[in-house]
Amino acid sequence: MSVLRRARLLGPAAVVALLAACAGNAPQDTLEPEGKYAKDIDNLISPIFVISGIVFVLVLGGAVLIAIKYRARDDEHFDDMPHQVHGNNTLEIGWTILPALILGVVGVLSVAAIFNLYEEPPADAVKVQVVGQQWWWEYRYDLDGDGSYEEIVTANELVIPSGEQVGLEITSRDVIHSFWAPKLNGKRDAVPNRSHPWNLQADQPGEYIGQCTEFCGLSHAEMRIKVVALERDDFDQWVTDQQVEAETYAEDDTSEEAEGYRVFTQQLCASCHLVAGVNDDEFSDESIPEFHRDSIGGPGTITDPELQASRHAPNLTHFMSRSTFAGAKFDLRRDTEECEALGVRWAEDEDDLERCLDRGALEAWMRNPPAEKAMAAEVVPGRSPRRGMPNLELTEEQIDQLVAYLSTLK
Repeated sequence: MSVLRRARLLGPAAVVALLAACAGNAPQDTLEPEGKYAKDIDNLISPIFVISGIVFVLVLGGAVLIAIKYRARDDEHFDDMPHQVHGNNTLEIGWTILPALILGVVGVLSVAAIFNLYEEPPADAVKVQVVGQQWWWEYRYDLDGDGSYEEIVTANELVIPSGEQVGLEITSRDVIHSFWAPKLNGKRDAVPNRSHPWNLQADQPGEYIGQCTEFCGLSHAEMRIKVVALERDDFDQWVTDQQVEAETYAEDDTSEEAEGYRVFTQQLCASCHLVAGVNDDEFSDESIPEFHRDSIGGPGTITDPELQASRHAPNLTHFMSRSTFAGAKFDLRRDTEECEALGVRWAEDEDDLERCLDRGALEAWMRNPPAEKAMAAEVVPGRSPRRGMPNLELTEEQIDQLVAYLSTLK
């Protein structure tokens, strides 16, 4: 088959591949930066793409030109050697110096961008410890600057003030993960027993979607990230709300919420999930064996390692202040324009909660979590211990009661 014939066949295939890569709505589009650090990366990538494109065209174009122009025309000339340029000092010096200059320019631009990405956050910047585990993200806030990261502990959604630099400390409780919110910054690995500094900044309020980008087990593809950027006043109100403890219910209270509270505290729910003001004692430092305490342990650590291999589960104190659950895979809010417009504090109003809560998704999760998300939820002899929420075999009545109770955790 001739070179020209191959080119005619590959052309349409290349067009199809290019069209397949296009998307009208791509929330993880790296080419649409919406924060300072993502723009620094974009400003680095753009000129390098141009340089790489020029080099690609020249090299490949030259190779194709030579292959066509100097190809053997017939069998008589098939073994003829083309004219050799070995020893041509001008050419050899040229194609040595030119690539070195190109790499030098790219290197200078890259080093400058790296210094920008790793700049020290201001002393008064919001600081968050990002903890990856199979298969969800935990966010622990240090509000007083003492490095404890215990003032606010939440999961699945990282809430930050818009227009401000946010300092992250990224780590892991089990295997290596990778934190990536592409519109706000590049990737940063989460490695057990190590803490990696990183920065985020969102120019405008909004929700920015991300993904774990290091294969970490069964539910790697379902370990999602949502960064919620709020105006400073709204963020301050969120911080205040997040530090309010949940209410408890008297034994003679027979409301559906109270029954759900009792289901939560009497089932395995309260053995894994902390609700501040409800089961704090079970997660206190005193209740945790010393060998279970580590730099990212403390309040919220499960005392029984057989319940969860990582000894942690999402803090549910303000469950309804989020819009996602189960590693941000499922939406708590209905997918309507009206409900999405309510923002991070959507569950404050009872009418909004009744209208926008996606009860079906939440009930399906509690009915059989392993069926909804791939995870080793049962202990298998000779293999790794339980990871993820097990099937608690809840009755439909208990599920309704639990939904009613969780709806109060705002």
